[in-house]
Amino acid sequence: MPKRILEGVVTSNSRDKTVTVAVTRRVLHPRYKKYINVIKKFHAHDEKNECNVGDNVAICESSPISKTKSWIVVKNSSEGSN
Repeated sequence: MPKRILEGVVTSNSRDKTVTVAVTRRVLHPRYKKYINVIKKFHAHDEKNECNVGDNVAICESSPISKTKSWIVVKNSSEGSN
């Protein structure tokens, strides 16, 4: 089974080698038939502490690294844009 890859925005990088990524998806409300934004936050492993708040990143599923962390930062879109 392939690993999931999600894209989101870094909301926190205060911990060592860990970032919090907010992933937004649009869902149709069953009764009102309007699209709403659903935001879920994931803790992801950032080995080199490269990510900053506001960066768009891609995260990939992995085996559990800690109690709450089972995702790894795959691509930081702000790399090379300097």
